Amino acid sequence: MPHVLLLSLLLGALCSPGQAMSQEERHRLRNQVVEMFDHAYKNYMDHAYPADELMPLTCRGRVRGLEPSRGDVDDALGKFSLTLIDTLDTLVVLNKTTEFEAAVRRVLSDVKLDNDIVVSVFETNIRVLGGLLGGHSMAVMLKEGGHHMQWYQDELLHMAKDVGLRLLPAFNTSSGLPYPRVNLKYGVRGPETRTGTETDTCTACAGTIILEFAALSRFTGDPVFEAQARRALDFLWEKRQRNSNLVGTTINIHSGEWVRRDSGVGAGIDSYYEYLLKAYILLGDDLFLQRFNIHYASIMKYISQPPLLLDVHIHKPLLPARTWMDSLLAFFPGLQVLKGDIRPAIETHEMLYQVTKKHNFLPEAFTTDFRVHWAQHPLRPEFAESTYFLYKATGDPYYLEAGRTVLDNLNRFARVPCGFAAMKDVRTGSHEDRMDSFFLAEMFKYLFLLFADAEDLPFDVEDYIFTTEAHLLPLSLSMAPHSSAAPWNTTSEEDLDDSNFDWTCPNTRLLFPDPAFPRTLRDPIRSAVDKSCPRPAPYREPGMGRPPLRAQDFMANNPEHLELLRRMGVSLIHLKDGRVQLVQHATQAVSAVAAEDGMRFMQEMMELSSQQQKEQLPPRAIQLVSHPFFGRVVLTAGPAQFGTDLSKSTTGVRGFVTVAEPYSGCAELANPEYVQGRIALLQRGQCMFAEKARHIQKAGAIGGIVIDDNDGSSSDTAPLFQMAGDGRSTDDVTLPLLFLFHKEGNILLEALKEYREVEVLLSDKARDRAAIFKGKTLPGSLMESSVDVKEEEDCSTEATTPTASAHIDQSQMSTVGSDESAPEEVSPSEDEVSPLHKEVSLPDEVSPSEEEASPPEEKPGLTESKVERDSKERGEEPEGDTDSSSQSVDELLADWRDDLEAFQQMEKDEL
Repeated sequence: MPHVLLLSLLLGALCSPGQAMSQEERHRLRNQVVEMFDHAYKNYMDHAYPADELMPLTCRGRVRGLEPSRGDVDDALGKFSLTLIDTLDTLVVLNKTTEFEAAVRRVLSDVKLDNDIVVSVFETNIRVLGGLLGGHSMAVMLKEGGHHMQWYQDELLHMAKDVGLRLLPAFNTSSGLPYPRVNLKYGVRGPETRTGTETDTCTACAGTIILEFAALSRFTGDPVFEAQARRALDFLWEKRQRNSNLVGTTINIHSGEWVRRDSGVGAGIDSYYEYLLKAYILLGDDLFLQRFNIHYASIMKYISQPPLLLDVHIHKPLLPARTWMDSLLAFFPGLQVLKGDIRPAIETHEMLYQVTKKHNFLPEAFTTDFRVHWAQHPLRPEFAESTYFLYKATGDPYYLEAGRTVLDNLNRFARVPCGFAAMKDVRTGSHEDRMDSFFLAEMFKYLFLLFADAEDLPFDVEDYIFTTEAHLLPLSLSMAPHSSAAPWNTTSEEDLDDSNFDWTCPNTRLLFPDPAFPRTLRDPIRSAVDKSCPRPAPYREPGMGRPPLRAQDFMANNPEHLELLRRMGVSLIHLKDGRVQLVQHATQAVSAVAAEDGMRFMQEMMELSSQQQKEQLPPRAIQLVSHPFFGRVVLTAGPAQFGTDLSKSTTGVRGFVTVAEPYSGCAELANPEYVQGRIALLQRGQCMFAEKARHIQKAGAIGGIVIDDNDGSSSDTAPLFQMAGDGRSTDDVTLPLLFLFHKEGNILLEALKEYREVEVLLSDKARDRAAIFKGKTLPGSLMESSVDVKEEEDCSTEATTPTASAHIDQSQMSTVGSDESAPEEVSPSEDEVSPLHKEVSLPDEVSPSEEEASPPEEKPGLTESKVERDSKERGEEPEGDTDSSSQSVDELLADWRDDLEAFQQMEKDEL
């Protein structure tokens, strides 16, 4: 598939409903970028060169070993004039060809690579090898133009190969994953190397090699580099979690076991995903796009909660792993532009833009309510990168204004006499004596391209791909000769069926026919982020000192209640996993009194959550008892806080199932004659659970099963949910109502489709088959003794974040949003009790039950169908077709063991 098709997105531009920036203003900003670059570059050359980096506060170079160690950060420094090499192709982009030629001569004459120093394989690859390859690409382009670099004879390429050869010893592992560090002179083996004892590396560290190594192979004709990079990527792909298709953050380079099982798109993983897509663009190999698309689908399913991107556990991807985001994820909207998924890119970028405007820079980490978590900002370029790509894709001048904001803040807050200094604390504006090489390599490159016209560039930027360090590699490398001896594709085509994905990006004119549409995406996000200035407050709430709305009376589908929340500075954010987050910003309240009311409202929510902790219900079981199942298939079901209590029933409720009409159960049933005396199947959504129960009860049903409408949800990957009431008395509901996730619900629906008549038993736990049939003769295959199903015991996991988690009794509350149940979980952080800031996180419809925190071995009967479990214990293939997975028994057992290890690790990790 021609790789150029993926770039077709950049051809479509949207006209913005706002006023376009004048060409004169754009040129002024373009020239300002050049002036700022000159200030930074000149001070490095005057005060720091040949040191690796500039220390802008003390106006001297940072030489490793002469300055106090900063830990892992210093692993990027190798006494090889890092900033100069990293800046080479930036000089050409900014039309500084004379300076570029001088810089290349300096690199060739001054830089030595045979240094007895331990460096990061990842940083040296993307900054030094990438910088030399980008410089070589620019030198060749200028030489072919006939005006510059006529003396050049591939000297930078020879130097790049020297770097590559010095990195190769790091790949000498059984897995193919590289050691995280290498000695430039001695490699990784032997006492003189002072390295080679590490066992772990980050996913991005091992997975961000392919662009530079493949380019080096294709420039030089030596296939060894590309082969090693592909081997590392193949191993990471094979070690992905097969159920969630996510990868962890840290992996053992020898065993391939995940050391940290949290997964996101930020630090530790970010450029692994980036390089899968860009490797397809650069090399034209469909395999990389197929892998990226599979990962991307899981990212959008589990991690993306627009506008947020929240880390999850790879084995339980509906469980959040942390309550904050790191600034490195700011690259992701730009990657989504290359993918062609513009809407979430706009949403996440807008969130990041508002956080930037609130704090002047993106903090290294910030919470889901946009407060500072880690206050540093080392002048990272990822936000500028995404701003550039969104402008290229949409043509919306809004992104020119975002770029102007970045420029202004750099000049106002980071500029110092000897360059630009990193921010030690964005809240106080204090500086750190640091100007990383990536600031010159990336920041000014993206900002210049944002404001420049095509004629301002000495080459067509569309002929190149940007590496993660923004170095330029020519797309013509896809046509360069490379070894075909190595079996690149180690995965069968059946495993990589990519038929559900588009191969090319949509033109944004067709994607967004309404020019105002991007603005409609941005506006609600802007209002969700705390403004830097309080709103005017002419309005005074009635009932001074008393909250206008009590937590126990709140109904989220009541427009009047939502308006009252708005006046109190409380906003609702709907998360993708069904939860709703309540956030209070006192500065957004219409008055000081209203802000106090909002604080009381949030405190009441927390008190309700404390009460709810004591009222958790255990999971229930739905057992298929008719032919051909005969009790062998048991589905884990969530309970309801109303209706028949199955734990007090010795027999449970048994009956045939039928689908209610309407399927939502939100109106009087149109098929009562079919529902009467049966168990009704319903779909989650559109109304409250209690309302569904009343409608099927009126039609004569003896029970109900609600099936999740969230495609792909499963009790294997999600915490157990329980359904709540509607804020009114539910004593009138006398039938049992249970909840099935989408995967388990599909098992039931497929059985009904195939066998027409399916009988189930609703109970508090799976029953022995002999007890189900009460002494009747069972089929021969069922005469074996049944496996006992133990009741689950309550257990709670150790807190891993400074967040107090609790549950609110939904019988006292109404639904959140338009779905069935009320906010159920309140998770205020300890520091959110301050009058100025509060946050409450709640599940939208149903809440996790505490039992889900117990390890899988404590839940043998309810985590999977009984027939599958029995078969696994015997080492046989499971009977029936209750699981669409084609994994072998060995693979299933391996994944099950991974789950056990994940739970044990989750209890120890502090994320």
